Amino acid sequence: MSSKIRKGDQVVVLSGRDKGRQGQVLKVFGDGRVLVENVNKVKKHQRPNPQANPPVTGGIIEKEMPLPVSKVAIWNPGAKRADRIGFKTLADGRKVRYFKSNGEMLDA
Repeated sequence: MSSKIRKGDQVVVLSGRDKGRQGQVLKVFGDGRVLVENVNKVKKHQRPNPQANPPVTGGIIEKEMPLPVSKVAIWNPGAKRADRIGFKTLADGRKVRYFKSNGEMLDA
């Protein structure tokens, strides 16, 4: 798995309604979308379902929706800004991600 953005990464939104908001990646989808915590929230009208386990009550719920991965960038805490990611192969054969701006390793 050599995706540039992975589950658990801290990211910042680059464009759209939530531009500038930060959050943690909750899930990475295979079709190039990511689910980010407390970002791209929408209101969904949900019908009650007593057969569901646990039973779902009806009403209007707020939930996060996926964003295209191109609209988020990984947050570099050292530089305190969004950054790009590159890959390096270490001497022991491990493939690690690093920040392009300062060369600091992410997966060390």
